[in-house]
Amino acid sequence: MNKPKIKIKKGDKVIVLKGKDSGKSGKVLRIMPEDSRLVIEGLNLLKKTVRAKKGGEKGQVIDTPSPINLANVQLICSSCNKATRVGYRIKGSKKERYCKKCEAKN
Repeated sequence: MNKPKIKIKKGDKVIVLKGKDSGKSGKVLRIMPEDSRLVIEGLNLLKKTVRAKKGGEKGQVIDTPSPINLANVQLICSSCNKATRVGYRIKGSKKERYCKKCEAKN
């Protein structure tokens, strides 16, 4: 099976297109290219119960972000602030990403 080319990087701002958090945006924390999934800060949260470690400490419930499929998110351009696709240009010996809507460098 061919792996999809991942055009989103860690630190990019993305918007969720499908799922319970659709329409919300956040920063990418982690990318898992082998599973074609990514983790977004503050979105797709799951509740995780944590047991008490010390004697007097209480157990607690923590919200942790879980991975979301790469096909369900779209990159937000930093210059035009719109959800966009990304293209690549080769300038000299460097390869750079650009916004397909406003042609600005990402």
